[in-house]
Amino acid sequence: MLRRPGPPLLLALACLAALAATGVLAKLVPVTQQGDARTLNGFVDLNAPGLSPTLNTIAHLADPAPYALAGLGLALVALLRGRWRVALLIPVLFVLTGATTESLKQLLASPRVDEWLGHSQIAAASWPSGHSTAAMTMALSAVLAAPPRLRPTVAALGGAFALAVAYAILTLGWHFPSDVFGGYLVAATYVLLGIAAVSAADLRWPTRRGAEGVTRPVDVVPALAVAMLAAGAAAGLALARPHALVGYAETHTTFVAGAIAIAVLATLLAGVLAAGFRGGHAPARQS
Repeated sequence: MLRRPGPPLLLALACLAALAATGVLAKLVPVTQQGDARTLNGFVDLNAPGLSPTLNTIAHLADPAPYALAGLGLALVALLRGRWRVALLIPVLFVLTGATTESLKQLLASPRVDEWLGHSQIAAASWPSGHSTAAMTMALSAVLAAPPRLRPTVAALGGAFALAVAYAILTLGWHFPSDVFGGYLVAATYVLLGIAAVSAADLRWPTRRGAEGVTRPVDVVPALAVAMLAAGAAAGLALARPHALVGYAETHTTFVAGAIAIAVLATLLAGVLAAGFRGGHAPARQS
C-alpha cells in the first residue's frame, strides 16, 4: 500500500487534518476541554508515591538524549541493511517532528486552567506533547528501519512503547490527553510524508538492489505474542482487584474512553505502517 507515493501522501494529509481538528477541540471547544480535563483527572488519580519513580523513568525514555541516540541508531540499522534513503530520512524525521512540536507549542500557547489541578496547572505551551511526539517518532522510525519479517513485532513493541510513555506523562500530570493525540499525529504526518518522498525517489531513480520481500503470515506470530502478553498482564491486574477496577471505571468513564482512544491511535499508526511499508528500492530499469 505504501510502495507508491500516493497512499502515504493521502494518509499524511488525513493525519494533518486530524491534527488541526485536535488542536481546535483542545484549545477552543469548552465541551472537549472539559472531557480532556476529566480524562486527565482519571489518569492522575491512578498515581501513587511508590509508582512515580517508575513513571518518571518511562517518561524520560523520550527525553532529548535518548531520542537523539535512537535516531542515530535507527539510521545506522537502515544503512547497514543497504536502505540508504531510509537512513537519510530518519534523522530528518527526528529533527522535523521535534522542531514542529516545539514551534506549535510556542505559537499556540494558551492557558487551560482547571480548578482540580490547584497549584499544579499544566503549562500554557503544552500542545502538542513533545514526549508523545518523540515516542511515536521513535516507534514509527523503528518500523521503517526494521527488516520486513521483524516489522510486525517492531510495530507491536514500538506502539507499546509510545503508549507507555503517553500513559506515564498523563499519570504524572505533565500533559492533557489532547496533547498526546497531537504529538502522535505530528509524528505520523511527517513519517508518512517521508515515506511518500522515499517511494517517489524509488520510482524516479531505481537502484540496482531489488525490492524486499513481503511480510509472511508466520512473521505476525511474535507480534501476537507481545499483544497477548500485554493483554494477559492487564487481565492479571484486573483480576487482582476486580471490584476496585469496576468501581474506578464507573466513576471515571471519560478516562476509560480516553485511555482506549489513545491506545487505539497508537496501535493503528504502528499497525498501518507495518502492514503497508515495504521499504525496498524499486528494481533497476532494464537497459
